[in-house]
Amino acid sequence: MSVTYVDAIREAQETLLREDPRVFLYGQDISKFGGAFKATKGLAEAFPGRVLDSPISEDAMIGMAVGAAIEGMRPIVEMQFADFSSVAFNQIVNQAATHYYRTGVPVPLTVRLPSGGTPGSGPFHSQSMEAIYAHYPGLVVVTPATVADAYHMLIDAVAMDDPVVYCEHKFLYRWLKAPRINGDGLPIGKARITRPGKHATVVAYSAMVHEAVRAAERLRDEGGWEIEVVDLRSVKPLDMDTVLASVSRTGRLLALGEAFPWGGVTAEVVARVCAEGFHLLDAPPRRLNSRDTPVPYHPKLWAAHRPTPESICIALRELLSF
Repeated sequence: MSVTYVDAIREAQETLLREDPRVFLYGQDISKFGGAFKATKGLAEAFPGRVLDSPISEDAMIGMAVGAAIEGMRPIVEMQFADFSSVAFNQIVNQAATHYYRTGVPVPLTVRLPSGGTPGSGPFHSQSMEAIYAHYPGLVVVTPATVADAYHMLIDAVAMDDPVVYCEHKFLYRWLKAPRINGDGLPIGKARITRPGKHATVVAYSAMVHEAVRAAERLRDEGGWEIEVVDLRSVKPLDMDTVLASVSRTGRLLALGEAFPWGGVTAEVVARVCAEGFHLLDAPPRRLNSRDTPVPYHPKLWAAHRPTPESICIALRELLSF
């Protein structure tokens, strides 16, 4: 029996509730209903009083959880959609992120953000918020792209004394499967070489890792090109050592993300490579993101809005031909 990405998230929360009495879950309709995506299904019955429904107020949700974390608890807050976390922006970036610096008291809070787009979700349920939160000192921002990372990175996030924004991709929930949850020992802040190559590097994260691998396989079959794919795994901290080592092998860089292009993770990767590894480049680095418009509802428009294997191949062909 295979394990899905959302299964791994649920199992991680079950493990945490079982092994650490300080952990509790808080969010809208996560108790008996099991959450909008069933990531907490059955946990309220298994752990009475520790899987709690919240009011429909993201600001209040994070405010309560910050207070609980300050007092020694380790709350996991589920936002129904990453987009809605903007309502709690003040609590996350002005309270949780800064509290240790102001007082010396840590805030071990984990905020789960169901991120990214799915067909028909539209502009209010499809956004990728990782770059916004990565902008602020004091926050750790993780973006698991595999079933194993969905499990282990949530375990590691709750163990941290820093507040963690855990960006789980909705498109991967039931599409991505693995025979079992394996542990590879990679800590938060360490990137992974998902696919080795020698002609160009694609730096990606979250669901775009899988789109990059598909594109790389097409280019291999098409012209024998070997594209290296780097999965960042976390965007704050950012593992530039692995990125630069990859670029040193390939000489070419495409930074790939589903988020909007302006001021995003891909821009940061390109800027850092230019500043720290300009001598490694044989071609100008490129980045590819979703279009700089609100996310459309229609599935065909959504498919044209975000990067796809086809658009990734186009960008890589241009990069390889330089």
